[in-house]
Amino acid sequence: MNDEKSISWKKLQERWLTRRNLIRGAAGTAAGAGLLLGSGLRSSALADDEDNEGKEACGLPLPLPHTTAGPFGPLHFYFPGPIDGSAAATDGTGTHAEGRDPSTIANFEGFVGQVDLTFSGTGMDTKTGATAPYQFHTDTRFMKGTFIGSDERKRHGAFAFI
Repeated sequence: MNDEKSISWKKLQERWLTRRNLIRGAAGTAAGAGLLLGSGLRSSALADDEDNEGKEACGLPLPLPHTTAGPFGPLHFYFPGPIDGSAAATDGTGTHAEGRDPSTIANFEGFVGQVDLTFSGTGMDTKTGATAPYQFHTDTRFMKGTFIGSDERKRHGAFAFI
């Protein structure tokens, strides 16, 4: 076998995800999601109909009725923690007798993946060389399943919360 044409283990390791690339990717994804949601593209879509008659608005997922105070108004989600609603270090709002729903969609039935991570590192000012410790916290979720939409019909979809 020709060593020059084969991919070495070291080259594969160089292509793997690093902490720096993960944080850059998460920040870019969060910024992109913010731009998308702020752009007004979150309005209801119309079902495609070739003759343009009988257009019907697609049902949007309804948010959870529970709200958590946010910097720009109430947010419809629970902080990460046990589903039974018992106290958790990740939820500063205390216990929840109704439990915690990890999805962000009302009337949702399906699969929810959730990760609550805190990263740490050292930042450096490239002009002065001064360094300081920093932390980056992320609560990321994805959902895939069925829900009752705003049109009161059963729908299927996949969603992400970043």
